Amino acid sequence: VQLQASGGGLVQPGGSLKLSCAASGSIFSITRVNWYRQAPGKQRELVATITSGVGTSYADSVKGRFTISRDNAKNTVYLQMNSLKPEDTADYYCNLVLTYYDRRALVSSDFWGQGTQVTVSS
Repeated sequence: VQLQASGGGLVQPGGSLKLSCAASGSIFSITRVNWYRQAPGKQRELVATITSGVGTSYADSVKGRFTISRDNAKNTVYLQMNSLKPEDTADYYCNLVLTYYDRRALVSSDFWGQGTQVTVSS
């Protein structure tokens, strides 16, 4: 299983970006999706989570501005970020808890995408 994150970039305050994280491999199901971020000199922070059968949750700092979603058919997850602020500047990471086929057996594990950089600056 591999994760490929994309969508980061430079945006002005108040702007929007949409991050994507595409999972490939012999995936059976995705149980939970987390988006984390890590700003320079700071600890990694959980930004948003979507859990199958449960719903979504967000850090207070992004509530009302960020939306996490998934496309099961494409095994792709998204983080729509609106009304971006300079303090949203960070490397963003997707983390998926999923079940996949390993030699005809089902295995559950979590995987990380590579970081995608988001810079909010005028």
